[in-house]
Amino acid sequence: MLEIRPNCEWCDKDLPPDSNEARICSYECTYCSECAETVLHNVCATFGGGFAQRPIRPIITAVARNLVTIANALCRSRQKWAAPTP
Repeated sequence: MLEIRPNCEWCDKDLPPDSNEARICSYECTYCSECAETVLHNVCATFGGGFAQRPIRPIITAVARNLVTIANALCRSRQKWAAPTP
């Protein structure tokens, strides 16, 4: 799973999981769009590769996560209990 680093590795700007400003290299070095474009000129300072926009990970509360887990379990159990065809 992709590691969602919380800050720009250059300027320490906060980059929450749902930020559109986060940029990552193929090794998941994380920078804000400002640093990636204007300071680093789209070249990772550590590995030399380019950057892509980091995928957004929606912030899900613990309650919502539990509800999704329960809903998934219910869906799986319904599939197992489907009526046999004659």
